Amino acid sequence: MLRLIIGNKAYSSWSLRPWLALRVANIPFDETLIPLYEDGSPEKARVFSPTGKVPCLIDGGITVWDSLAILEYLAETYPEAGLWPTDRARRAEARAVAAEMHSGFMPVRQNMPMNTRKVLPGKGLPEAEDTRAAIEKDIARIDGLWSNLRGRFAADGPFLFGSFTAVDAMFAPVVSRFKTYDITLSDAVQAYADTILALPAMQDWYAAAEQEPWVLPHCEK
Repeated sequence: MLRLIIGNKAYSSWSLRPWLALRVANIPFDETLIPLYEDGSPEKARVFSPTGKVPCLIDGGITVWDSLAILEYLAETYPEAGLWPTDRARRAEARAVAAEMHSGFMPVRQNMPMNTRKVLPGKGLPEAEDTRAAIEKDIARIDGLWSNLRGRFAADGPFLFGSFTAVDAMFAPVVSRFKTYDITLSDAVQAYADTILALPAMQDWYAAAEQEPWVLPHCEK
């Protein structure tokens, strides 16, 4: 049985990514939750992960940390899950899009921390012009990227590359952030976001987050 080490479901965007992929792909796993930013949290995580951070996947004697590395491992171990497109060109593009999410969009990530329990309209767009412009540039890029992919692959299903892939798992926390901060999106992109939010696994994540006792003040503003 796989074991996934995660952080708080209300806040841990990186934990959501492999958790959602595992659930959508119907891959059995156990989960261990380590609350973030508490005294001793890194030490507890380091029992499983050499970085002292979550998420981390344990598969027998194999340990994989970092969300994208976990998704790659799952795609390789469970090819029937279809976590990457089967077409070579489409798969290459999907990997590039996932990597762009992994390394980019820092203005959005820094100013719109994931918080599944709140609706904070306008809070993610600060008054400082340079910062606001950088966030709006990120949002425009994401909206354009999603719109392009949906326009090209809509005939194959409701997700970015048609069927659910690692790319959707990588962007799921962005969907959550856009919901929390009430970001206006184009119609087709909002429809995609609604599809992600309606996933039974996503609904289960949100429901579990509502029951958590932990509150991180820096994510509540």
